[in-house]
Amino acid sequence: MRVEADQPKCVASGQCVLAAPDVFDQDDDGIVVVLDDHPEESTHDDVREAAAICPAAAIRLADK
Repeated sequence: MRVEADQPKCVASGQCVLAAPDVFDQDDDGIVVVLDDHPEESTHDDVREAAAICPAAAIRLADK
């Protein structure tokens, strides 16, 4: 899995960080930061949840 974030679309809700804190963080303005763009398989369910609940649809997931 590859994780991408569209920072200009991000509305700084922080839902991604709550769902997958090992993969996402926020900068000083609350904008999403991807900590691990190829996360371990054990986190894939959390990452999928983060993408699904993002109110701005700013997270994209792709196959490696």
